[in-house]
Amino acid sequence: MLLGLSTGNAVGLAVVAGTFVVFAIVSALVVPHRWPDFPGRHLRWFIVVTLVLFVATLAAVEVFAKEPKEEATMGETTTERAGTTTQAPKPPPAPAGDPAAGKEVFNSQGCGSCHTFAAAQSAGAVGPDLDEGLQGQSVKEIEQSITDPNAKITQGFQPNIMPENYEQTIDPKDLKLLVDFLYENAGKTQQK
Repeated sequence: MLLGLSTGNAVGLAVVAGTFVVFAIVSALVVPHRWPDFPGRHLRWFIVVTLVLFVATLAAVEVFAKEPKEEATMGETTTERAGTTTQAPKPPPAPAGDPAAGKEVFNSQGCGSCHTFAAAQSAGAVGPDLDEGLQGQSVKEIEQSITDPNAKITQGFQPNIMPENYEQTIDPKDLKLLVDFLYENAGKTQQK
């Protein structure tokens, strides 16, 4: 353990622990050889000194054996175990507009069972054709069509067909990925 510590911490821990070890050896081997009745009438002082050195050694281990935490670099987390520090890779968050992630959200939410959308290879006919219906819509309009589908009904379709609880059931990050996927793949004429 001492090899893993910084020089200052190793010296501090060695001094305190060394003092306790020297005291133990001297009081067990040297002093009784010269004074056979040791500690005799000084038993209380011997116990006090022993306890003080014991507590000081424990405190030194707590103080000196603890290295400062290393700052985690971007994409990594720091984990401390028994005086060692390891860096574990942390997956980066999916970037906004990630086509694969947005398509995955589209498919996992079952959007393709109701909507036709070429970018997702879906051919649903219950709801509007998104290749046509999203043309010219802004990001905000696309998001509103998901979170408040009855705010603007596409001509030829009835209200209350699309569930109105997607704002509560889709994670906000996934909702952003879905909206970005729809926006980026609905046509080149759209404007934010």
